[in-house]
Amino acid sequence: MRRWLGLAAFLAAVLGIGLFIGATNLPGPWYQGLEKPALTPPNWLFAPAWTTLYVLIAIAGWRTWLLGSASAAFLTWWAQMLLNFAWSPVVFRLHNLGAGAVIILAMLAAILLFLRLTWNRDRIAALCFVPYALWISFAAYLNISLYTLN
Repeated sequence: MRRWLGLAAFLAAVLGIGLFIGATNLPGPWYQGLEKPALTPPNWLFAPAWTTLYVLIAIAGWRTWLLGSASAAFLTWWAQMLLNFAWSPVVFRLHNLGAGAVIILAMLAAILLFLRLTWNRDRIAALCFVPYALWISFAAYLNISLYTLN
C-alpha cells in the first residue's frame, strides 16, 4: 500500500507543481515578440508534452525513491527537478534567456547523470527519462537559439 501511495504522491507533486509553474509563468507578449528559431513548435504542443513528461518524471522519481531516498540517483532526480521548476520563472517572468540557457544545460547534465546512475539499477526509471532527455535537448536548442537571435 505504501508503494502506491508513494506513486500517487509523486504524481500529484510533480504534475501539480509543474503545471502550476507552467500556468503562472506563461510566455506572453514578451515571448511572442522574440525572433524564433526555425524549429520552434506551435504553442499548443507544450502543455500535452509537459503533462506526459511530468508523469514519466514522477514515475522515475517514485521508482528511484523506492530504491533509496539517500541514493545518488534520487538526489540527482531532485536536482533536475529543482532546475526544471526554476527554468520557466527565470525565462518567462524575468525574461532572462542567458540564465535560462545555463539552467537548462545544468538540467540536461543532471538528466544525463540520472540516466547513467539508473540505467543498470532500474531500467524502467531510466527509460522514463529518455523522452525527457530528448525534449530538454531540443528545449536547450530553442533556449540557446532564442538567446542568440535576440
